[in-house]
Amino acid sequence: MNIVIDIRSLTEKKRTGVGEYTYELLDAIFSQDSANNYILFFNSLKKNEVDFSFVNYHNVFLIKTNWPNKLLNLFILLKFIKLDLFVAKYFYKIYKKQIEKIDYWFSPNLNFLNLSEHVKTILTIHDLSFEFLPHCFSKKMLLWHKLINPKRHCHQAHLIFTPSLNTKNDLVEMYHCNPNFVKVLYPGISKNFLDNLDKSIDVSYLKNKYNLPENFIFFLGTLEPRKNILSIIQAYSNSNLINKKINLVIAGNRGWKYEKIIKSIDETRGVHYIGYVDALDKPALYKLSKLFLYPSLYEGFGFPVLEAMISGVSVVTSNRSSLLEIVDNNVVLVNPHNVAELKEAMKKNLHRQNKYDKNFLLENFDWDKTAKEFLQNL
Repeated sequence: MNIVIDIRSLTEKKRTGVGEYTYELLDAIFSQDSANNYILFFNSLKKNEVDFSFVNYHNVFLIKTNWPNKLLNLFILLKFIKLDLFVAKYFYKIYKKQIEKIDYWFSPNLNFLNLSEHVKTILTIHDLSFEFLPHCFSKKMLLWHKLINPKRHCHQAHLIFTPSLNTKNDLVEMYHCNPNFVKVLYPGISKNFLDNLDKSIDVSYLKNKYNLPENFIFFLGTLEPRKNILSIIQAYSNSNLINKKINLVIAGNRGWKYEKIIKSIDETRGVHYIGYVDALDKPALYKLSKLFLYPSLYEGFGFPVLEAMISGVSVVTSNRSSLLEIVDNNVVLVNPHNVAELKEAMKKNLHRQNKYDKNFLLENFDWDKTAKEFLQNL
């Protein structure tokens, strides 16, 4: 079979949740399947944004087009372009071979899409946060989702994968999707993360690199309203933990509507923002912290919570959405809207040592297992 995979979500050098999902899933699929042909498509005017190690497989082909993204999206939206024919044309230009038939188009993330009727579409819908929490998104992002029309894509899809049962239930209830065509495919823990988990920590190096305080509570995630970072800062400020020389470290890329978050960080004593964290440093940062906080308002999965658990740090997270599917009894759950509850959980669980069932986590959240289930559904 010929399967086109839309890797436009991999064009950012700093990978967040969706980029991590796409990279890890594809890496696991390609290592298992040498029979099908995979054609990776992305569009960019820039150079070398994507990890090109995928092309080392004999059955994986890379198609990069160099259109202005806004122009390409407009042509797709107006149905001037059918993306499968567009990719087939460029495939011939690059490889001097004709694609007889594209069997599947797999979109690991929502994007502008218009295909020929015979092409079967597979989607991954990570979450419907833009439907439930529109106030957490910029007007530009809400317009982008409206133009893409996720509901229409879902109803046209041959198969939909979700990273959690919670997202599947949301699709069934909000978009009235047929549950038989929506499959839960739990993501795994990055192999690079696991490889670095048991390595000795160069504390001096990390503290210098990120200007870390001696003792700190940790948050890692994109700076956006849905992550509820303002409540974390308020709970920390109310706790007076700074008087005990316990600091709060916030890490992650700046997303959208982050201005109030940065302002609050700057104005609150004991709070440090260290920006985007290199993937290789994440395991050590989790282990150095005294407590990991993640009281998100809504999650499609929640990679940071899983990473913190496998690192052995005490975790306080939200009792909402998909987060309930990945935690065990050792994780402390709070109402993300209750700052007082978050403050008490923060103070009570500081320094608490938790030994999570590592074997259970590795068994249930494994990318090879995820890839195998993906291939079985084709």
